[in-house]
Order: sequence, then structure tokens, then C-alpha cells
Amino acid sequence: MRFLTGLAFFALSVILQYLWIKYQRHIHLTQQQKWYGINIDNEIKSATPSMGGVVFLCMGIFAAVLSHSWEGLLFWSLPVLSGLIGFIDDWLKFRTHTSEGFRSMAKLKIQLLVCAVWVIAVFMSGRMGLWPGLWDAEGLLAVPLAFLMTAGTINAVNITDGLDGLAGGSFLISLGALLFLLPVNDFNATVMIELFFVVSGFLFFNLRPAKTFMGDTGSHFLGGALAALCVMNGRTLAIIPAGFIFIIEMLSSAIQIFTIRCLNRRVFLMAPLHHHYQKKGLDETAVTLRFWLVHAVGAVLIGLMLM
Repeated sequence: MRFLTGLAFFALSVILQYLWIKYQRHIHLTQQQKWYGINIDNEIKSATPSMGGVVFLCMGIFAAVLSHSWEGLLFWSLPVLSGLIGFIDDWLKFRTHTSEGFRSMAKLKIQLLVCAVWVIAVFMSGRMGLWPGLWDAEGLLAVPLAFLMTAGTINAVNITDGLDGLAGGSFLISLGALLFLLPVNDFNATVMIELFFVVSGFLFFNLRPAKTFMGDTGSHFLGGALAALCVMNGRTLAIIPAGFIFIIEMLSSAIQIFTIRCLNRRVFLMAPLHHHYQKKGLDETAVTLRFWLVHAVGAVLIGLMLM
């Protein structure tokens, strides 16, 4: 049954991505590259359809309907609502023909509201926890940490999404790590199979040279899905190994912003970190492969510390 589910989700994901790419090209739905960006292959990337994450949203809603359970609706609500925030951001960029969509603070406030409501719902369902065996009186640590780490994960995946295949491939590695960090049960198996094949269908078109990008729609969706898997299983701390490369990328951006504003100097040639290595002359594919490897090694080492 799971084999058929995986096959169906992969086939449907590939077909929908193919049709969506054709339609995006027809209406010229692409994204303007940032003028202060890396400025490599700008003409190619500016002509590439940029909202592949819309298929994630469709498949997430489809999976929620198939689940026929409150548990399934609770899980899928976070990636779907997060993806919708990203979709509005992407749509505004397309409509205004600029690289800027939502105002940063406005988007952050909506993200925090969605995350707060979702985390409270998980807490009320009795599924909240940092890690099995860790004492936490009445969720005094688990609830605020789940809130902060959920919002952080959504933004961390968004920051990482800057190279062909980087965020999508890293997410599949995260799922591999979670196979060993989360309980083995029917719900987790089903959700992880669905996510694996949906993202695999996207990567079929996203590996370099990419024929589509996931956009903020997709990165917000994947960040929400990764956080939801960990938090709903009472293992919020699993976000650290499973999201290792995403955390590194977010920290590199935070460090860069801090040092520029407070010390008037740069630590990296450009942030987030993957752009630093591009600036040093490393090929995009080489950066992606090395980041996948670092992510896998980091996930295993930190995961072993938790287990």
C-alpha cells in the first residue's frame, strides 16, 4: 500500500510540476533577481519559472483530505498555511515585477501568528515535548521553544533556497535523519512518504540546470513540514540535527547582518553562506553537493548525541 502511495504521489507531483512549468512559461511567471544578489546566471534564472512550490500546496491539501483525521489536518495545516504566506510574497513579486514582495516585518508578524496558533493547538492536543526523558514542567520550555524553532525553521529553509536543488535535496536528507529520530508509526511513515515523493517530483525539474524554482511558497511549505514533524512527535529538539544546514545558513545571515550594522565589517563575502562560496569562485553544483554532504554529516553526528 505504501509503495502504491509513494508511486502515486511521485507521478502526480511530476505531472503537476510539468504542467505548472508550462503554464508559468506561458504567462511569464518568473521572478526578478535581486540587484544586490550574487549576479551569476541572472538572465537564465530570471527567465526560470519561480513558483514550483504551488504544487507543494496542492499536494499538501490533497494529503490532508486523504488523511481523514484530526491528526492529519493538524499536521498539514502548518506547511499549507506557511506556504500560503510564501505564495502571497511570490505573487506580489510577480505583480510588481520586483524582487521584493511582502514587507519583511509584515511577513514576520503573520508567520509568528500562524506559528503561535499552531503550537498552541499542538500543546492542547497533548503532543508537546522537547525530547523523551527531558523533564519540562507543564511545557514551560517546550511551548516557547517550539514556537521559536517553528518560526525559525520556516525562515531558515527560505534563506537556504538559493541554489539549484539545495533546499529540496537538503530537505530529503532531513527526512532521512528523521527516520531514526522519530517514532516508527503509521502516521509518520505515511506523511514522510508523501513528503519524500512530492519533493522528489519537484527535484526532477529543479536540479541544475533548474527548469523551475520553488519560490517562497515552496521553502515556507518545507520549513513548516519539517517543524511540524518534529513538534507533533514531542521531539522539538530533533529540528537541530534534521535542520542542521538550514540553521547554519540562517546563522551566517544573522552574523553578517550583525557585523555589518554593529562592527561595520563583513565576515563573509556574501550571505547566506552558499553565496560566500560562489563569490570565492566555486561552481554552483559543487557548492550544493558539499552542502548536502555537510548536512548529512551534521545530522548524523548531532542525532547520535540525542539518541
